[in-house]
Amino acid sequence: MTIEFPVLSLIIFIPIIAGVLMLFLPKEQKDLVRGLAIAAAASVFILSLFVYLNYNAQVETLATAQANLLADAGRDGDLQAFNLDDYELTAAGSSRAAAGTSVATQMYKDGMAFEEYVEWLPQLGIAYHVGVDGLSVPMVLLTGMVAVAGVLVSWRIDDRTREFMAFFMLLVAGVYGVFLAQDIFLLFFFYELAIFPMYLLIATWGWVQLREYAAMKLTLYILIGSVIALVGALAMLFVAADFFNGAGASVFEAAKASGLLRPDLTPFNFNMTSVMLAAENGAFNVAGYAGIDGLTFAKLWFPFIFLGLAVLAGVFPFHNWSPDGHVAAPTAVSMIHAGVLMKLGAYAALRMGVQFLPEGAQVHLPWIVFLTLVNVVYGAFIAFRQRDFKYVIGFSSVSHMGLVSMGFATMNLTGMTGAGLQMFSHGAMTALFFGCVGMVYDRAHTRDIPSLGGFIKVMPWVGIAFIVGGLTSMGMPGLSGFVAEFPIFAGLWRASEEITLNIGAFTLSNYYSVIVVLSALGIVITAAYVLRVTSQVFFGDFDRAKYPDVDDITPRERFVLLFLGAPLILLGMLPSIMAPMLEVGLRPILAIFGGGA
Repeated sequence: MTIEFPVLSLIIFIPIIAGVLMLFLPKEQKDLVRGLAIAAAASVFILSLFVYLNYNAQVETLATAQANLLADAGRDGDLQAFNLDDYELTAAGSSRAAAGTSVATQMYKDGMAFEEYVEWLPQLGIAYHVGVDGLSVPMVLLTGMVAVAGVLVSWRIDDRTREFMAFFMLLVAGVYGVFLAQDIFLLFFFYELAIFPMYLLIATWGWVQLREYAAMKLTLYILIGSVIALVGALAMLFVAADFFNGAGASVFEAAKASGLLRPDLTPFNFNMTSVMLAAENGAFNVAGYAGIDGLTFAKLWFPFIFLGLAVLAGVFPFHNWSPDGHVAAPTAVSMIHAGVLMKLGAYAALRMGVQFLPEGAQVHLPWIVFLTLVNVVYGAFIAFRQRDFKYVIGFSSVSHMGLVSMGFATMNLTGMTGAGLQMFSHGAMTALFFGCVGMVYDRAHTRDIPSLGGFIKVMPWVGIAFIVGGLTSMGMPGLSGFVAEFPIFAGLWRASEEITLNIGAFTLSNYYSVIVVLSALGIVITAAYVLRVTSQVFFGDFDRAKYPDVDDITPRERFVLLFLGAPLILLGMLPSIMAPMLEVGLRPILAIFGGGA
């Protein structure tokens, strides 16, 4: 699918242009700055919604094409494994699969929509190449939602409003860029672009007692992780180039001749489709890497690339920056930090790690799943122990993001689809949570949970919104948390008989089912702290003498709560509006686990 109108470039550059324009406005024109910010955020949300609806309309056609590719390559077993056996195949299938060596890559290429390609640094194989697939489209929509909500929640900021909104727009553009990038250089470019505005927003407008420490800690953790991942990514590109110049030369030329790759592409390039083709044909699985028998590039570099990027997703033990960052950040920054930025880390880890290094994923994810278990249970325990309203939500995010990485570790369609749903569900839910916390704090000027009480009597909209978010967090049926968490646990249970962990002569099998049981503790603890916080903050007697200035929220803030809360209910009742789309995006990643067979 292609489209002439550069909708993705507009999504990226509208916030950038708006941010630059704001800096040229007089600092006294705060209402004009706010108007420009909401106009930019609303514009990119509308464009994101257009992309989502347009792509969703093509999902069934794309799924049928994927089934044809697999059938034509003789991979009938994958039709059932990828839930494609219900689709009617064409008589001829697809003639584009080159002897089964490019099936996954072709599926990935065919699933790309709204592609834009402009040569940037052709001497280095770098291009401005953007596009979306079934995995990135929901993240694009989520980013648009949180951007609009963040601007509206920040309406009361009077301290250097111009600079705040400008940096917030740059942050939004960086997040969009990562989800849209189809060039590895471009992905890391936007990844870093998203970090530095976050530092400035926290260090300048954050909570005075913690902001400088939290901003520096956040930046160092994420920057170090991304640099390690970047080194691994560059090494990956050199290995792919050597493969295409040697044993894989015929594969590379055949891909260019068939249109799978651009005809002017050189063996050394940053194109994600090209790297995926190299991965599918075993370029990163050659034994003897670094002169060590049995060692491959994928086995060595997968943990560095995956965990380096997953630092931003809050994976244990590299999660410690996240709760402090949440607490110190202004409300809007907390919303986009937990709502979108942590998903950016998980998304990049999936793309650069699991998708390009499947052999490494099969070796390392069986032990990384233990780290995700610590995320889920430990994060919930620590959240339960907090007195600070914002710290509860911060550690809750660490816990729930563990479920996303846990879904990746299943390496099956059920669990990974649940992970995709969890990314969207948690993004909207945690943005709603932080919005509620910010509205309470702005009026009560305290986040100490035992000091609050009865706030639902004066702020009923906030109380109801927090309850909806809390029920979603607990995985209540009928809400998006349930339709996300259930497939993750079902995928873990299914994978238990298929995945083993081998450490020397030691072999551990059938342990994923135990992880499911232990992870259930996280749900129980989540229910406990959600009910505790809801009871202490929103119910009981309200002390008017203690909080004389607390009043109900504005219509603008009510819109924010509805805007973020409605998708939690809609997705919970109708998961079919997103799950098939995610499956279309995930099948190429799963298909590469079958190599070229």
